[in-house]
Amino acid sequence: MATDATSAANQRVVENLAARLRRRQVVGSQETALETVLVLRQVVSKARFSNIDQLVDIIRSVGRKLVEAQPKEYTVGNTVRKVLHHIREEYYTASKGSAVASTSKPAFSISKFVSQGQPRKQAAPQRTSHETGGVLKENDPDDPDAFARTLKPVLMEAIQDVLDELETVYDNVSKNAKDHIHSDEIILTIGQSSTVEAFLKAAAPSRKYTVIVADTAPSYSGREMAQSLSSSGISTVLVPDSSIYGLMSRINKVILGAHAILANGGMFAITGSLLAATAARAHSTPVVVCSGQFKLTPQWNLYHEYGALDFADPSSVLGFEEGGLVDKVDVVNPYYDYVRPEMIDAYITNDGDHPPSSVYRLIKEAYDDEDYEL
Repeated sequence: MATDATSAANQRVVENLAARLRRRQVVGSQETALETVLVLRQVVSKARFSNIDQLVDIIRSVGRKLVEAQPKEYTVGNTVRKVLHHIREEYYTASKGSAVASTSKPAFSISKFVSQGQPRKQAAPQRTSHETGGVLKENDPDDPDAFARTLKPVLMEAIQDVLDELETVYDNVSKNAKDHIHSDEIILTIGQSSTVEAFLKAAAPSRKYTVIVADTAPSYSGREMAQSLSSSGISTVLVPDSSIYGLMSRINKVILGAHAILANGGMFAITGSLLAATAARAHSTPVVVCSGQFKLTPQWNLYHEYGALDFADPSSVLGFEEGGLVDKVDVVNPYYDYVRPEMIDAYITNDGDHPPSSVYRLIKEAYDDEDYEL
């Protein structure tokens, strides 16, 4: 009875987040990732499992529901993969000692035999991990909850590590901002990105520079970005998107945010980023992207980038009051652009700076191969 109640409680938590994702009540990559971690933590803390495979299946099931609720918010799946990776690492660390001890045999050598006489049989010591508070017992028929009870404290710490990384991502991305931004530079950014905003503000106390912000129609989120930077004492100029190419010859560096970083080194970023990157390439202006590694996505989308995009309400581009014109045109209002890897010079992440060619290696280190498809 208690098991059914626990399962129902977990299901309600998952369904609640899925509904909020579906209605876009949870918006933004970091907020979405944080909400996902909190739900996974609650699910794991209450779940019943007698081996690691059962736990992985539970987490994957939750991950699939959340991803299906909002498939274009890639950080949901990324976060589930990251949690699975950390959980497996902790499990292997906790179980490795016992496995090695139980399979190893005392080494026999002639020299020891001669010097010590007949070698005594020594029982292999059973390793008790102080991290887990006891020996891991999988599939114990006498106590089916022993495995979960022993391992859960370690799992909670593993999930907390993921949560801490998400909560400190802006600080860690920004810690070397002054090494990338120099005095008297003119920097172009587009729209509003919390990561880019924190990065630019971190360099402000030690550098004097100018930021040109494109307003990013039709959302005009660049206006909020420009106001925030200006209120922090940064010299800021707000321009329309149409001015980007004309101004690029005066720009020293383009700094963009990312919605998702793909395995081929390309990225999805706010609409207008492709325009800025194309203009930068024509003028040989470096393009750097500020992003947390939780946006690393093990998908390529090399030939389907348009289909992978998310789209907003077209009425913000062309209102229905236009009359007959609405019936004669198809209006597309994408949230994001796909920017190819060759148009990006570097990614500045919470774990250092990396070229686009290194993204695939970072993904291999961050996630397990079997979790690419949840």
